[in-house]
Amino acid sequence: MPCPFHQQQPDPFGEPRRRDGVLVNEFQGTLIPMLLRHEEVRRAAKNWTQFSSDAPFKVPIPNEEDVRTVRQLPLEVDPPEQQEYRAIVEPFFNRAKLPEVVAQMEALVEELVASALLRERLEIVREFAIPLQSHALAILLKVPPTKAEVWIGWGTHVFREGDGTSKGAALEAYTHSLLDHAASQPGDDFFSRLTTAKFRGRPLTRDEMLGFCSIVFAGGRDTIINSISGIIGHLSAHPADFAYLCEDPRRIVGASEEFFRVLSPATHLARRCQAPANLHGVQVEAGQFVSLNFAAANYDETVFDAPEEVRLDRRPNPHVAFGFGPHLCLGAAHARLVVRSLLKTLCARIAHIETVEAVDKYENETSYRRRLAYEKLVVRLVRS
Repeated sequence: MPCPFHQQQPDPFGEPRRRDGVLVNEFQGTLIPMLLRHEEVRRAAKNWTQFSSDAPFKVPIPNEEDVRTVRQLPLEVDPPEQQEYRAIVEPFFNRAKLPEVVAQMEALVEELVASALLRERLEIVREFAIPLQSHALAILLKVPPTKAEVWIGWGTHVFREGDGTSKGAALEAYTHSLLDHAASQPGDDFFSRLTTAKFRGRPLTRDEMLGFCSIVFAGGRDTIINSISGIIGHLSAHPADFAYLCEDPRRIVGASEEFFRVLSPATHLARRCQAPANLHGVQVEAGQFVSLNFAAANYDETVFDAPEEVRLDRRPNPHVAFGFGPHLCLGAAHARLVVRSLLKTLCARIAHIETVEAVDKYENETSYRRRLAYEKLVVRLVRS
């Protein structure tokens, strides 16, 4: 099926990827070249000695120097420290593979869909995707669902209001309170784990704990929200694809991977060059930044046949929507579980999705304009 995100706007990185392999864009007053080709993005993602993540506040694009005070862990460090930090929290993220957690996630989605079916119409972004993302995170972190009710109020982005105003200080104050409570009344939840964990034989500092919490709250929020709304928007626009999944739920796993490729909810991340580099004629000096553009790599026509088509049976599908190399997304298994649970429940409970109103969401930069998902998506769900 044609990709709804490119019916009116082609892949914004297609021409520069084919022609140059790199696109220079100005981010917050700094020119940063973006690597666009699949193999080069993967190679750079593995080469941390040349393309380093040891750049506090500057790995996300735009950078987050104005919205947080701590280094995000394990994102903003290089191996071997990165691997040791990752090992502290990885068991929590791997819980997404446990049968009991799968059952909890499927029950959560079932409850949200059942509630949605009682309504004449539903705004997917704020009334469905945000609650699903927040309650799914509570399951992953082993905290009471009442915590999710607080997180729902944060909107689509934890660091910035819609007008760009920073709310990072409020987030850090809230996180301090969670860690204080965990330290005084430890349990088996994520925050308690941080208060008892050790790095190289010593307890974690409070800043290290905050760094882990920052990535947990921010790293998978808008990406999962965009994935949920993007998938529902596609199934509404392409009922044949919805029918294809409903015919055989075994198709859901492969379809999920194709949705991640097509949506590529995280456009790119930055890396600091450790030594001078020449990227297709663009000179980058030591200390300057490059971008690994995962969204562009996921549409590389030398890797993906007809990349602008949504092929729910695409095989193979070596997408890099979750990154690549040592910094492969910690929350990949969790994101996959959320999306697979969503598709399973939609196929079981819904006959048809009708779009009532849709307002597209874009990432606007000086050298490209990229369709993300929806600012607003109002649908009518028809029970099967």
